Amino acid sequence: MTDSVLTKVEGGVGYLTLNRPEALHALNLDMCETILAALRVWAQDPAIDMVMIDHAEGTRGFCAGGDIAMLRESGQSDGREARAFFAEEYRMNAAIKAFPKPYLALMDGVTMGGGVGLSVHGTHRVATERTLFAMPETGIGLFPDVGGGWFLPRLRGELGTWLALTGARLKGADVAAAGVATHFLPSELIPNLKTQIAEADFSAGAAEMLGEILSRLTHTVPAGSFEAHMPVIDQCFKGDSAEDIVAALSANGSDWASEQIKTLATKSPETIKVALRQVREGAACETFEDNMRMEYRIGWRKVQSPDFIEGVRAVIIDKDHAPKWSPDTLEGVSAADVDRYFASLGDDELSFE
Repeated sequence: MTDSVLTKVEGGVGYLTLNRPEALHALNLDMCETILAALRVWAQDPAIDMVMIDHAEGTRGFCAGGDIAMLRESGQSDGREARAFFAEEYRMNAAIKAFPKPYLALMDGVTMGGGVGLSVHGTHRVATERTLFAMPETGIGLFPDVGGGWFLPRLRGELGTWLALTGARLKGADVAAAGVATHFLPSELIPNLKTQIAEADFSAGAAEMLGEILSRLTHTVPAGSFEAHMPVIDQCFKGDSAEDIVAALSANGSDWASEQIKTLATKSPETIKVALRQVREGAACETFEDNMRMEYRIGWRKVQSPDFIEGVRAVIIDKDHAPKWSPDTLEGVSAADVDRYFASLGDDELSFE
């Protein structure tokens, strides 16, 4: 257990509060263990009607991701610590997805990487004008994990493919317009929402009561700012090869399409191809657990990949933002290079025990 996640139970509500402000509440192993343990107990406890997760008051939030520096350091040695983190984090993601009661995430602030995994698999997800969503992993040679293979391809059209490959950011109401959040309200109403939850009686029907509270407070979601680009997204990002996607964007010729090409050119070519296959295979997975097993296979290997080590150096450590990818072109990444990330781990496959 850790002070980096505060847990309490009041009035039938299980509260999870992220409390690692110095790292923008980025997840570490202890935090994942604490959250998973609480969810396993609360799922079986008839006195718990719903769960709410937020971040400590007076701190910036919601959750910036995972402990990337630790993952890199582990990847430079034997990778064991990184793999242990992934295993616990992915079990936590699965527990959120399978949680049998309402799970409310207040995504009030930066919600990236691991923070997405903490929120997007829950039943109720509230975005505010301060919400900043992204899965930026292709920019550091990782991949959009924590269930990205499941939820991204299940967004409208090819929206999820675009988000996965480019790391594009969605802000405020756009997070709800995309379907990443289920509700939108101004951040100034968050205290009111918390008060109403604390005072409500959820015992007669938690989902209905929570839905009623949210409907009274949340605002109508306007069309997303990305809406004007959806025809291009759907047309150009439907390909099953990264080269096809770039070619389609090039053929489109619009300024926006050209910007996407420039963005993709800054990402790890290998990771772009891995992420594309991940979302395609994730779309075909029959269960969330199957998807997480696939992602664990990728993560097991990715933490020791040259592109991940280099990407974190360039973006997080030295901050020169000039990674030297290997290979440095999409054409240089072979099918075999991608295949190896998806191969079975045998006795090391992810278990959910």
